[in-house]
Amino acid sequence: MSLRKILLVAGTGSAIDWYDFFIYGTAAALVFNKLFFPAGDPLVGTLLAFTTFAVGFAARPIGGAIFGHVGDKIGRKPALVTTLFLMGISTTLIGVLPTYGTIGVAAPIILVLLRLLQGIAVGGQWAGGALIATENAPPDKRGLYGSFAQIGVSAGLFLSTGVFLVVGALMSEEAFGSWGWRLPFLFSVVLVGIAFYAQFTLEETAPMRKVKDEGEQSHSPVLDVLVHNWRTVLLGAGSIVVIGTSFYLFGTYFLSYGTTVLKLPRALLLDGVLIGAALQFVAIPLCGALSDRIGRRTVYLIGAVALAVWVWPAFLLLGTGNPAAVIAAIAVGEILVALVYGPQAALFAELFTARVRYSGASLGYQIGTLIGGALTPLIATALYAQWGSFVPVAGWVVLSAVASFVSVVVMSETARTQLDDGAPMTDARTTGARNQTLEEAATSDARNTEPA
Repeated sequence: MSLRKILLVAGTGSAIDWYDFFIYGTAAALVFNKLFFPAGDPLVGTLLAFTTFAVGFAARPIGGAIFGHVGDKIGRKPALVTTLFLMGISTTLIGVLPTYGTIGVAAPIILVLLRLLQGIAVGGQWAGGALIATENAPPDKRGLYGSFAQIGVSAGLFLSTGVFLVVGALMSEEAFGSWGWRLPFLFSVVLVGIAFYAQFTLEETAPMRKVKDEGEQSHSPVLDVLVHNWRTVLLGAGSIVVIGTSFYLFGTYFLSYGTTVLKLPRALLLDGVLIGAALQFVAIPLCGALSDRIGRRTVYLIGAVALAVWVWPAFLLLGTGNPAAVIAAIAVGEILVALVYGPQAALFAELFTARVRYSGASLGYQIGTLIGGALTPLIATALYAQWGSFVPVAGWVVLSAVASFVSVVVMSETARTQLDDGAPMTDARTTGARNQTLEEAATSDARNTEPA
């Protein structure tokens, strides 16, 4: 497959898919608490809105299991295309959903159901985009190619924040709260067009074609990977926790904390997210390429430590109310997320053999984001309400960083392995045989799947 197609399908499709997922988080922080969960106490409305935000994450492992099965049994292409259609349609329907004031309790119920469909779609889409990129990559550029799927996240955050910023600037607060918030959701119909393009132009990856040609598909890939690679799935999930926690702290919780607690202008906070997402878009492929040179683990561990450290000055800078400080608090945090997110697609692809790769990558990723991403806005809001201080919130981020650090330390380095058989690559950058043997022994079941 040409590099252009990889960029378009893995990058653009992922960007719009994540745009759809993120606009819900932005809307939950800004308007859903009033439109779908009216309550006398604004805190209660915010907690309910963030709870439905978390519902989408709860559905992501389900999507990972469903489309992991499809991706490993039928192919990467049909799994990816179906998820793009599902996300585009469910998000568009949120844009036309009547509010609580119009249809009463049915409004939040339908909203939750549509959020579940969003979660199922994105739960299956990530691995599809990541594998289209990494399984078509040269052996020494899997980190770079895999980052094409990853930049969709920062592009989606940039687009979702930018759309809300523009829509909010072009109309009054009244108009925005009445109907303007719907426009970002209606724009997601573009994703349906991308799904059509992918259907007619996308090619199946070579590893998956080989598995199908040799008739070696797993009868139950999800069960297979949970039985034979459960430890690898758990380590992968642990490595993801700090990504979800940090990403949604800087990109979602800070919007709510800044507007409700610090009384900062919404536009200023959105500016910070917008600038951070733009810089992260550039940083992700650089970090992915860096992991090709010095290893996935090294880049990952640096990122986990950096995020655990930065969260403290980030809260202090946000508290000053100074525009430059506020923007720096958010933007630097989003850039540091790139250190752990850039290499992540390649890392997950390298942990599993082709016959169960879609299922293994999906489950590890989605379980980790369920723990880290789903709960962060909710836990952060509850912690601040209980203690009246940002210290417990920052402590939550540090705890997630420690979990990811330990998970990655236990893993073996995968950047020097062949994608399907786990054989070490022989080049000048390969680490010593002794270290490699010790690392592989530490995670022997990480590669002990049935041969592809």
